[in-house]
Amino acid sequence: MKKTLKEIAELVDGTISGEENLMITGVTNIEDAGPNDITFAVAPHLEKALASRAAAVIIPSNVTKFAKPAIRVDHPRMAFTKLLELFTPPLTVKREVHESVIVGNHVKLGENVAILPYAVLADDVVIGDNTVIYPHTYIGQGVVVGSDTLIHSNVAIREFCRIGSRVVVQSGAVIGSDGFGFITMQGRHHKVPQVGNVVIEDDAEIGANVTIDRATTGSTIVRAGTKIDNLVHLAHNVVIGENCFLVAQTGIAGSVQIGNNVTFAGQCGSAGHLLIGDNCVFAAKSGIISDVPAGSFYAGFPARPHKEWLRGEAALHKLPGLLKKFRDLEKRLEQVEEKNNQ
Repeated sequence: MKKTLKEIAELVDGTISGEENLMITGVTNIEDAGPNDITFAVAPHLEKALASRAAAVIIPSNVTKFAKPAIRVDHPRMAFTKLLELFTPPLTVKREVHESVIVGNHVKLGENVAILPYAVLADDVVIGDNTVIYPHTYIGQGVVVGSDTLIHSNVAIREFCRIGSRVVVQSGAVIGSDGFGFITMQGRHHKVPQVGNVVIEDDAEIGANVTIDRATTGSTIVRAGTKIDNLVHLAHNVVIGENCFLVAQTGIAGSVQIGNNVTFAGQCGSAGHLLIGDNCVFAAKSGIISDVPAGSFYAGFPARPHKEWLRGEAALHKLPGLLKKFRDLEKRLEQVEEKNNQ
């Protein structure tokens, strides 16, 4: 694909500085950009972009001086995302049910669907319009999948789960596996039937090798717009609010209720049966052991307000020096006592 700088500026609603007829053939990062590519930069990476081989750079509107052809926009990352979509169109798949697909009884398929080789659709499955299911995926009995959803290879969606529209499920995810429910009596573990389901609402994304347990009763829920990174685990009866971020290796224990717009950085974990309010942020490796009010920024284990955690970490780093002073004082005290006993 080829676009002039002027055409690109019109697409991203930006202002040009430099040659408007400059031809652009690619979109990439600063390090890989060549003489026909456009990239983007925000502080503190503007100098790096300026020194790069890129033909042009998308920069923030408030950058007034930049000695390279540029497009100034209010949101450079969003503009860059739009160009990536334009210059890298989605893969095309044949809109058909491949002859190797196993289709159960009473399956309902919408218009323009693509079911690729060796997928399995159990009885009473419903698939919405324009949905794509990649090879070796299992869709269990009674599952309902919405429209314009993309389910990658080797996904398992167990019986009676509900997947919304415009959802992306990355490879290897397991949705609706049994929750970890057991009763121990006389030294033996007895399994509690997990008879609920999982509900994934519209516009959510489920990362690779994510596992979401079905509810014991009722539903485990991921609400609209939430994005889940790879290798995340949600236990039974968890409810995740709208537009949340769960970054890799986060684990949420059973029956936790999470509000909207909550972010869990990498390797966070929570105890079960907690309430977490809207608009919270948890720094990487936070361990959440109690309810958290809305608007909190927590860190550490056990998780506590971020400023409090910072003070604790700063004090901890002073501990070796304090121990040295304490030992010096002990020696001085011993010397004084010896002198007084003479």
